Amino acid sequence: MKKWKQLLLVGLIMVGIIGGGWYVYNHSTKTMTNNIKSVAPKYVEKKNVKLVALGDSLTHGQGDEDNNGGYVGIIKNKIEHRYKRTNVTTVNYGVTGDRSDQILDRVNQQSQLQKDLQTADVITITVGGNDLMQILEKNVMDSEAQVTDSVHKGEKTYQQKLTKLFNAVRKENPNAPIFVMSIYNPFYTYFPDVTIINQSISDWNQVTKDTMGNYRHMYFVDINKVMSYGQYQTKSQRQELLKEEKKANQGKVSQKRVIEIMNHKDQNLNRYISTEDNFHPNHAGYNQIATYLFKSMEKHDSWEFTRR
Repeated sequence: MKKWKQLLLVGLIMVGIIGGGWYVYNHSTKTMTNNIKSVAPKYVEKKNVKLVALGDSLTHGQGDEDNNGGYVGIIKNKIEHRYKRTNVTTVNYGVTGDRSDQILDRVNQQSQLQKDLQTADVITITVGGNDLMQILEKNVMDSEAQVTDSVHKGEKTYQQKLTKLFNAVRKENPNAPIFVMSIYNPFYTYFPDVTIINQSISDWNQVTKDTMGNYRHMYFVDINKVMSYGQYQTKSQRQELLKEEKKANQGKVSQKRVIEIMNHKDQNLNRYISTEDNFHPNHAGYNQIATYLFKSMEKHDSWEFTRR
């Protein structure tokens, strides 16, 4: 056989070997890929979800005329309505009047609370309102500059307390998503022209949000605008409200008027604030809080699904 024919024959054999090898490799790769796809993790709704609510009066449900635990009772219904296969158990550790350090004390001292945190699928927290109120009440008669200075000084202490609280909760449960509600201004509709209160609340909320940034799986639920503004959600509505209240307030907070507002039963300019004390949410207000909370929970839904 001539040399060129031998070379051609060898070449054809090599092509066949390479082609066959490529086919085997390609086929096996596809098979492996298909096998990988077939064993990809599957996420299914949990049959049972445990929600542990920790905090102050907003968690306790103060002002809720339905006596159903405020937003905690409502969020249970929202979850079960959305996720038909899921049964929700809630444990409410809200105590009216608690500051951040007092909530921390309960986390550190109550063994049942610790056990419930350890077994929680999701945790909710309301905190900060009473810390700020303590400062504002002490300085209510001071100038705007003095109040601002007192609030700024208090922010550092509040952040330290908040860090200790979050550390304590995470010690009991490192993984469950935690949803923390903002605070709001219950007197906005009566004092929309007193900017120092609004600014103090905004600054306080920012401290909470910044502190949360140091932790994984913690989500800030901003209810400030909806609960402070009530039904006055548009800019034009708030401008009309501002015109009326400027006549009454002249840019200042009167202690006498605050007392009158809190004692004025059966009426409040904000439809989401309870007329029981004109401070805490009513049932409609708690429904708003639960709505904002649930939107965040739907977005960050690791609490609802288990991997199989």
